Amino acid sequence: RMCEISQNHLLSLVNPISSLVGKEREHFTRDDLISVIEKRQIETVSFLYPALNGELKQLRIPITSQYQAEQVLTDGERVDGSSLFKGIVDASLSDLYVIPLYKSAFLNPLDKGSLNFICRYFNSDGELAPHAPDTILQNAYDYFKKSTGYDLYALGELEFYLFLNSDSSLYPVPKQSGYHLSSPFLKAGKILDEMLREIARITGAVKYAHSELGNVESVRSNLDEIKDKRAEQLEIEFLPTPINDTGDIVALSRWLIRNIAYKHGCIASFAPKVEEGIAGNGLHVHLQLMKNGKNIMRNDKDDLSIPAKKLIGGLCKYADSLTAFGNTVSSSYLRLVPNQEAPTRVCWSHLNRNAMIRVPLGWHKAGQMAMKLNPQQNKPVSSADGRQTVELRSSDGSAMIHLLLAGIIMATEWGLNDSHAEQVAEKYFVEGNIFPNKHLSKSLPSLPKSCTESSNLLIRKRQLYEREHIYPSCIIEFVSNILKEEKDENMNQYLTDLPADERLLETRKIMHRCLHRH
Repeated sequence: RMCEISQNHLLSLVNPISSLVGKEREHFTRDDLISVIEKRQIETVSFLYPALNGELKQLRIPITSQYQAEQVLTDGERVDGSSLFKGIVDASLSDLYVIPLYKSAFLNPLDKGSLNFICRYFNSDGELAPHAPDTILQNAYDYFKKSTGYDLYALGELEFYLFLNSDSSLYPVPKQSGYHLSSPFLKAGKILDEMLREIARITGAVKYAHSELGNVESVRSNLDEIKDKRAEQLEIEFLPTPINDTGDIVALSRWLIRNIAYKHGCIASFAPKVEEGIAGNGLHVHLQLMKNGKNIMRNDKDDLSIPAKKLIGGLCKYADSLTAFGNTVSSSYLRLVPNQEAPTRVCWSHLNRNAMIRVPLGWHKAGQMAMKLNPQQNKPVSSADGRQTVELRSSDGSAMIHLLLAGIIMATEWGLNDSHAEQVAEKYFVEGNIFPNKHLSKSLPSLPKSCTESSNLLIRKRQLYEREHIYPSCIIEFVSNILKEEKDENMNQYLTDLPADERLLETRKIMHRCLHRH
C-alpha cells in the first residue's frame, strides 16, 4: 500500500485522483474532488450503489456548474427505495438518499468524462438505511471491533468465466488444464491485463491475476449469447483490506470486469457452474485477525494462534446457514460436489483444497528466500508482521457479497467470544482428502444441497444473524424467500433419475439461467 503519493507519483498504477490532488484516497475532500472536476473537465458524476444481491446500480448526473457539483457532493441525490429494495421498502415510504463516499472516487476508464463514486444509502432522517447491505456490513464490523477489540481483514478470490469468439484452433488446451496458462494457450490474456490494470488503479487492492482450471473449447448451451463460444476461467485475487471495505471492492470489481468484457465484445460470468465436469466459479474469502496493526494468526511458536482457531470454530458453527448469502442459486449446489476442489462437508485443514476451510501457506517458516536463489543480493528487506490467512472456500460467484461478509463477521465474533469455539475447531479438523474415507466424510456435518435447504437453515438459525439487531428481520425473510423461489429441493434426485443425455441438457439449463446473476 502506498504511503506517500509524492514519492510514488511515477507509478503508473497509482489512483489518478491521488496523483491529481497529492493525497491518499482516505483523505479526499469535497474541494479536492471539485478541483478534479475542473482539471479533467468532468461532464458527469456517476453514483454506484449496491443492491441486495451485490450488483451495483447506477445514477448519472450531468455537471453544469460548480454550484451543482458542490450540492451533489454534499447531499447526494434521491432514489426510489421501493424499486431498489422490492419487498423490503414500501412504495409509500420509498425515498432514500444516495451519498457519495469520497475515498471511493475514481475516473471511469470506460467513460473519460465521468467521475464515479460508491455511495451509501441514507433514510429520511439522515441516518444510514438499516436494511441496506452495505449498512449491515458496516454495523456488523462496528459491533465486532467493540465486542472483540480486534480488527478483521479480508480478501476475495474472484473467479469468473470469459466467453469469447472461438475463431482459432491454434494452441488448444486439454479439458481442466487451464491453471496459470500463459499465451498463446490463454486467449484472453490481453483482456485480463486490462481488467487487472483498471481494478488495481481504482481499488489499490489487487494482489494478482491468472487463468484458472476451467476451460471449454466450444460451449454447448440453449442460450445464443454463449453458444459455441470459447470459455476461459480467470481469477483476480485481492490484497487484505478492512472487511467493511472488502464488499465494495468485490462489487466494484465485478462491475468493471463485466464492462471491460462488454467493451471487447465478450461476456463475463460469475455463475457458479457453466459446464458439468468443469471447475466452477468460487468466491473464496481469506480472513486475518489484526491487533494494533499486526497479524495475530500465528503465535510465538509459529503455530496457529488460539484466536485463529476460535475464528475457524466460528466459521464452522455458521457454515451451513452462511450458504444462504454465499450460494444463492440452484447451480451453486451443482458446484458443491466431491473431488471438484469445492467443499461438501464442514471441516478444516492445512493446505487442503478439499476442505471447507483451508489454512494456506503464510510465509511463517520461510522468508527472504530470494536471497538463497540470488546470492548477489545480500541485503534483506523488512517485511510486514505476518501474512497468514484462513480461507473459507464454500461461497461462489452468486454471493450477496455485503451480506455474506457481514455473516462472516458475526461468525468470527461468536468464535472469539464463545468458550466452546476452540473445541468446535478441534472437532472438525481433518487431514488429507476426506472423500475416499466414507466413514470420516459421513461423520462431518453436510453443507446444504439446495437453495431450499439453505433457506430453511437460515430461518432456523436466524438469531445468529439478528442478534444485536445487525440483520433486520426483513432481510432474513427476504433472502429466505429468494432462495425458496429456486424451487430446487429435489433437484439432485430429479437430475439423477434422468437418462444421461436429458440430464446433461437439464443441468446446462440450470447452470446457464443464472449467467448474469450478481
